[in-house]
Amino acid sequence: MSSRSINLRSWKTRIILFLAVLGPGFITANVDNDSGGIFTYSQAGAAYGYTLLWTMIPITLALIVVQEMCARMGAVTGKGLSDLIREEFGLRMTFIILILLVIVNFTNVITEFSGIASSMGLFHISKFICVPLSALLVWALVVKGDYKKVEKVFLIASVFYIAYIVTGVISGPDWHLALVETIKLPKRSVWSDKTYVYMTVGVIGTTITPWMQFYLQSSIVEKGVTVRQYKASRLDVIVGSIFTDIVAWFIVVACAATLYTHGMRDIADASTAAEAMKPLAGQYAFILFAAGLFNASLFAASILPLTTAYTVCEGLGFESGLDKQWGEAPFFYWFYTLLIALGAGVVLIPNFPMVKVAILSQVLNGVLLPVILIFMLRLINKHELMGKYVNSLWFNIVAWATAVIVIGLSSVLVFNALHG
Repeated sequence: MSSRSINLRSWKTRIILFLAVLGPGFITANVDNDSGGIFTYSQAGAAYGYTLLWTMIPITLALIVVQEMCARMGAVTGKGLSDLIREEFGLRMTFIILILLVIVNFTNVITEFSGIASSMGLFHISKFICVPLSALLVWALVVKGDYKKVEKVFLIASVFYIAYIVTGVISGPDWHLALVETIKLPKRSVWSDKTYVYMTVGVIGTTITPWMQFYLQSSIVEKGVTVRQYKASRLDVIVGSIFTDIVAWFIVVACAATLYTHGMRDIADASTAAEAMKPLAGQYAFILFAAGLFNASLFAASILPLTTAYTVCEGLGFESGLDKQWGEAPFFYWFYTLLIALGAGVVLIPNFPMVKVAILSQVLNGVLLPVILIFMLRLINKHELMGKYVNSLWFNIVAWATAVIVIGLSSVLVFNALHG
């Protein structure tokens, strides 16, 4: 047999292995572009044009580093993150983290259903119709499906983010300027603008959230990824992180080419950006942007209650998993149902202060994230837990540097949010 045919067979094997583990990393990274993330990127493009595109490179690197550690822990230990925290640091500490995570995630669930309401409002569909129907769809998807079916639906939802790439293309941007601003650090003079600094912190700070780490590791475990498939799983994380930030890049570009260029520098939310884009870039851009917002909100509204149910069950020792029947994991399914019902119900309350809830979710994410990152770094460097798969010296340097930067940015976000 020729070396060429051997190499071809080797590549086919690698591709098949990659497709077999594709899912957790790709899905988790893409859910990061939820309604809050889309609003942040839209605001960045509308307010500052292309000048914040340079943030996409550090965003991608930070996301890859943190997500890779979670994927590695899941593959090596076969346990979720909350499970490991309970075993290594005790039930009391786990319980405190779980309480905080449930509160944080619930505010995020409310925000996602609010995104569903605002995106469908652009098509003149009442929130009293679209929110309950979406909640029922999300509930049925998880309760009536198994892990493989649910994962396929989530992967399809991830692919729909291409709508934002198409929107960016048809908005007619200045491609040369956009590419230059992506690889060029901003001038020193812009750092005197406090709003620009805050916007920079906001863009980078939305990259990593506490729930992502729990969901990714739980998904790795439930999918049955082991050390043997670890390299392919790591590629899943890298591909997912790059794809999700390409989408984010195009969201900024689309808003820079339309809203910023025409002097529309201030937007209230992501749906406002879509509506304002309609007379500037045409009907198709409006439809794609609005449909993308609905998809992102529905996608995140599915994932956030799911990861919360996973995390709480793992931390407290209850049965969980999409491959289990309701009778085998009643707490898991009841808790998931409760989160969806309450999250959707809150959005239907007349005059509910959605903006304050969105700000609160940002503050709570910023408070909890440093704690989770420190626990992760302590766990992944335990030789008795990870064996030879502990962080190398250089990876530790990069990982701790990433953690310190993200913690610093989160602290700034919390400070700014609390001080208006």
